[in-house]
Amino acid sequence: MFKKIFSVFLFLGLLFSFYEINGANLMARGGNNMEIKITSSVFDEGGMIPSKYTCQGEDVSPPLAWTSVPGGTKTLALICDDPDAPMGTWVHWVLFNLPADITDLPERVPPKKILENGAKQGTNDFRKIGYGGPCPPGGTHRYFFKLYALDTELNLEPGTTKAQLLKAMEGHILAQGQLMGKYRR
Repeated sequence: MFKKIFSVFLFLGLLFSFYEINGANLMARGGNNMEIKITSSVFDEGGMIPSKYTCQGEDVSPPLAWTSVPGGTKTLALICDDPDAPMGTWVHWVLFNLPADITDLPERVPPKKILENGAKQGTNDFRKIGYGGPCPPGGTHRYFFKLYALDTELNLEPGTTKAQLLKAMEGHILAQGQLMGKYRR
């Protein structure tokens, strides 16, 4: 019995050592451990999104800004979704191929397939191009604005869905970050 217990502890110790060494190597190589800091001038992390940016207001995109995009980034991608929707996660915004030197998005990004800076917008779950604001059927929902730094420009067409974007980004994410806001109708 003692030998079995000792063997289990020895195995766990070796496993922990392996994880520690390889985890440190990933960080040293700049694995997906970097975090982009995203902010908005109209709501704080975990704060309430003003109704102007929802279906009860003007339904325009909020201003967003970010820092800590790593070197080697070629483009950025943004996804906004609501995991609290009754029928599963609801996608509010899909945007990709945003130039790496852009550090913010202004309020009221137009619902165009291709923006002036070359970024492309995908289809949200309202079946529209661009941003569709919070519009929960009831209760307080969380809205995650997730920004990804990519090492490539994606060969995708405007109107791409979140699922298609996530698949195309596999293996190309250098860093990511998120800003979460809430809204209650």
